[in-house]
Amino acid sequence: MNADPVHLIIILYVILNGVSFLLFGADKRKAIKDRYRTKESTLIISGMVGPFGALAGMSVFRHKTRKMKFKIIYLFLIIHLVLILFLIQRFLI
Repeated sequence: MNADPVHLIIILYVILNGVSFLLFGADKRKAIKDRYRTKESTLIISGMVGPFGALAGMSVFRHKTRKMKFKIIYLFLIIHLVLILFLIQRFLI
């Protein structure tokens, strides 16, 4: 099976967003069970590489939604959307 690079990048991007989503869910579960938590910097970095998953995780698990420093994930989302639109315009149109 010979997958082209575009499909591999899309698969990797979906995986990164999925991991980001799961990190927020796991940290919420740890918070509820009063266990050792995931570093906030790790969650923010996951939001930088997978903002769709991070924001979905924040919403679904109602986790870190009030912390101001996590609002930067919205900026990451905007940057990703601009890059995605640029790449679509550049390579698919």
